[in-house]
Amino acid sequence: MTGKQKSSGMKPWLVVFVALLDEIAVVALVILLIWVFDVDIPLPAIIAIGVVLGAFAFIVHRAIVPSLRRKQATGAEGMIGLSGEVTQELAPKGVVRVGGEYWQAKCIDDRVEVGEDVEITGIDRLVLEVKRKAV
Repeated sequence: MTGKQKSSGMKPWLVVFVALLDEIAVVALVILLIWVFDVDIPLPAIIAIGVVLGAFAFIVHRAIVPSLRRKQATGAEGMIGLSGEVTQELAPKGVVRVGGEYWQAKCIDDRVEVGEDVEITGIDRLVLEVKRKAV
């Protein structure tokens, strides 16, 4: 396993831990107050509280980690990899239609004719960088 793979496996746990920091601080404060005021709590109650807190941490982990692994669907990064159709010849600049919207585009290939399909490879401000889609 490379360092990069190990890092990506640890990142979700770090995010969950940071998300749970405020809950951990509250639990620590409650434990401190119980110790300061010398409150006697029965063992079954301590076990029940531990199980509830563990379940909460598990649920938060299950909710957060999948969203971290999902491909970004909005913004400039979400457009990379989408397909579009050329509506104004790209030589090398022109117009493409992506998802019903018209965008200025710059082709990294030589020239693309009207009606051909292109794939978005990048975005520079409001100009899409495209290449001819492989057939």
